[in-house]
Amino acid sequence: MTHRILVVDDEQIIRESLSFILKKEGYDVEEAGNGKDALAKHESSMFDIIITDIEMPEMKGVELLRQIRQRTPKTLVVIITAFGSVETAVEALREGAADYILKPVNFDDLLYRVKKLCDYHALVIENSLLRRELQRKYNFENIIGQSMPMKKVFEVIKRVASSEGTVLITGKSGTGKELVARAIHYNSPRREKRFVPINCGAIVDTLFESELFGHKRGSFTGATVDKEGLLKVADGGTVFLDEVSEIPLQLQVKLLRALEQREITPVGMTDPIKIDVRIIAATNRDLRKEVEEGKFRDDLYYRLNVVEIDLPSLKERPDDIPALAQHFLETYKKQMSKPIQGFANEAMRALLQYQWKGEVRELENIIERAVIFCDEDFIKIDHLPEYLRPSEDFSGLSSGYGSLKDAVRNYERQFIQQTLAKYGQNKEVAAKVLGISLSSLYRKIEELQIITD
Repeated sequence: MTHRILVVDDEQIIRESLSFILKKEGYDVEEAGNGKDALAKHESSMFDIIITDIEMPEMKGVELLRQIRQRTPKTLVVIITAFGSVETAVEALREGAADYILKPVNFDDLLYRVKKLCDYHALVIENSLLRRELQRKYNFENIIGQSMPMKKVFEVIKRVASSEGTVLITGKSGTGKELVARAIHYNSPRREKRFVPINCGAIVDTLFESELFGHKRGSFTGATVDKEGLLKVADGGTVFLDEVSEIPLQLQVKLLRALEQREITPVGMTDPIKIDVRIIAATNRDLRKEVEEGKFRDDLYYRLNVVEIDLPSLKERPDDIPALAQHFLETYKKQMSKPIQGFANEAMRALLQYQWKGEVRELENIIERAVIFCDEDFIKIDHLPEYLRPSEDFSGLSSGYGSLKDAVRNYERQFIQQTLAKYGQNKEVAAKVLGISLSSLYRKIEELQIITD
């Protein structure tokens, strides 16, 4: 990547000398004789680094710095100043300048500083791109599901993401609680700060306080260095307390105090430390029951449960299974470079009939396994684990749907959804494949309440 640099100085000999040296190093360099001209050039074609003198006609270097910082904060500005104007350079640093250089300019020193700034700028851009990629990845719109239960979940996520409210996510293991927590964080005002997931079930009871709040060196056996607690690590961002019911009862009061007072006291310290974090908690247990049984503090429960998001199981949203299966297929076939197009009808029927005790996580694992074993255009029943395959004496639909009419209606809905998903929601193509007219397909979509793009 060739960095673009603008050299701004009203003295032509200095301007041209700096430009010559920088161009020899391979930088894309332009010149401007004053701050006003520099700002116009930057607005028409942005620069990565601007090297500017302080004392210039039209617009001084510090004012140019302010204007650049307002328009493009990621642009790095270097101030050139005479030895007697160091105070002005310090002021420029306070205004956001990346560095300053004293006159007469030492070219080796200039090139060293520019190289460091270019490395830093590249890192800033890379971090910004990664952050945007994370935001796209964890946008709530990328959580798969068009069923009514999931639409209700999306509505709650939209409302709660922009707030500072504490959120409690409930649901069975494997329903995607961390995915929802990340979606809330990356669509919140805290998105630029850290998301720190903490699996409360994986921390030894004796180390829990140290992990969350930190400790001072020598505060207990084995504490050989100071340790910053995870609640402090996430300062400004979001902490995700997964399996929150596993927090030891004696520490729950300390967590409650941390939430209410917005401060923590590391082990071995007496003075509290201020923190600014948003808490999102998750559990697969019935916390109300845990409270009734004395296993979870009621005051902490009500503090965590400002907004509750209850994630539905796959049994409650079977309409989403084809879309989820296709999503995981697209992910893993790309990873393994396999040209698999979709699912054979019998394979999809087996996925629809199966009782998903492991929820979405189990579905993802089975699709990954199927992609590993599939060397054909479509995943067939033979590519699925044996326990998903129908028994020889019965290959029809599960009787779990109730009446025969309900079973037929459910299967018809799933089959049409699968076909639409397979052909990118193209209704004309889907109608031909299904062997019905386009008007009949539209009638079925309305009758069966099928959600389409």
